[in-house]
Amino acid sequence: MLLTVKSPIANIYKKNNNKSEIVTQILLGENFITQSKFGKFYKGYKAYDKYKGFIDAKDLHLDKRKKTYKIISKNCNLYKKPNNKYKTNKKIFFNSKISILDNKNNFIQTTVGWILKKNAKPLNFKTKHFLDNVKLYLNTKYLWGGNSPEGLDCSALVQELLKFNNIYSPRDSKDQKKFFKKEISLKKIKKGDLLFWKGHVAIALNNKKLVHAFGARKKVVMMGIKETIKKIYSKSKLPLLCVKRIKNL
Repeated sequence: MLLTVKSPIANIYKKNNNKSEIVTQILLGENFITQSKFGKFYKGYKAYDKYKGFIDAKDLHLDKRKKTYKIISKNCNLYKKPNNKYKTNKKIFFNSKISILDNKNNFIQTTVGWILKKNAKPLNFKTKHFLDNVKLYLNTKYLWGGNSPEGLDCSALVQELLKFNNIYSPRDSKDQKKFFKKEISLKKIKKGDLLFWKGHVAIALNNKKLVHAFGARKKVVMMGIKETIKKIYSKSKLPLLCVKRIKNL
């Protein structure tokens, strides 16, 4: 059964309990395919990338309304009414998908509340380059299995930035390495190229710098390419495996 996420962020667990390892997350408006139910948890997979796991049933609902817009801000406040006086502490996050139920002044109504219009664009909207949104994630905390500006890991940073520009990417770095076929030499690296280590991925900002969700720094950081290669090897004895180029950027 196809269900839709109704929470701002929902965890997908390795096992059917919320003390289990978080393997990934799923955002408001995204779809989850359920296969079976274990207590209050559904077993299934994300419709977008087929990533499997268990999700709490309270985070899902049946929603046949078409999602036509996405959130373009790092996060945006929800309002009870289309008026600045009614701002709540609740937020939804970058890349969430929404249905527009009503439109009033500079507000639009979603299934979870009102938001300012400036925070959303049509689903087909994209920036000139997928890295144009990387500033939204700088200094975001490193979170294994995370997929949002509240916390994410290295491969989720790649996936979410590409997803916003309607470019598909698998969830895990090992699968991203297989999926993106065009390998290039480090000497020819340029903006948008992906650097792969065993269990890690980073994105080139230019031929000298990269950005990544780096566990050693516990956040998303920009670093020198040569510096990063040396640091990862000295800390973990892991060499750079390859550099891949995403076609048709």
